[in-house]
Amino acid sequence: MFYEPSKRNHGLPFSPLKAIVAPRPIGWISSLTPEGVANLAPYSFFNLICEAPPLVMFSSAGHKDSAANIEATGEFVCNLATLDLIDAVNLTSAPAPRDVSEFDLVGLERAPSRLVKPPRVAASPCALECVYVETFRPKGKDGTLPDQHMIIGEIVGVYVDDAAIVDGRVDMRVMKSLARCGYLDYSFVDELTERERPPGGGMDLKARTPKD
Repeated sequence: MFYEPSKRNHGLPFSPLKAIVAPRPIGWISSLTPEGVANLAPYSFFNLICEAPPLVMFSSAGHKDSAANIEATGEFVCNLATLDLIDAVNLTSAPAPRDVSEFDLVGLERAPSRLVKPPRVAASPCALECVYVETFRPKGKDGTLPDQHMIIGEIVGVYVDDAAIVDGRVDMRVMKSLARCGYLDYSFVDELTERERPPGGGMDLKARTPKD
């Protein structure tokens, strides 16, 4: 099969694109309205951008409450979504009035952050406390500006539950980190495999050259 996304000529009942670019980490973003109401929403277009400085981003289709709150207050928290919290993550994706907190709607306990004002999800084993840096508006190849808003923040504090640390490493298998796939599907980490990086950061081509 081959298709062009702009033409949607894949002939399938649903677009396969988000099932192909998967699994995607979930940014479970907590923020505060200027009036102090705690908002919580999941975003599957989410990732770490770089380590120095430690920048993280999530992308919102439409200028939703999370983006508006962060731009107004300058702070947010990325809470780790896990298998144990999958139902709460899913429920917080539903739209809610700005004066109603998703923490209260779903029955999630809040925990105070150390360096920023928005609370973290107490049941989540990891949280990234972030300060807002900028909003990036990506363009299409023809220069059009879609209603997409990429929020970029710098991580200023990291919370990790000690129970998630095994032999000096954060263990994804212990937390069962959640990821978004296509359609209505999710996946979670329950198995890892490890490889040593090649010397010098690249392949030893000479060693791999077939003998005459």
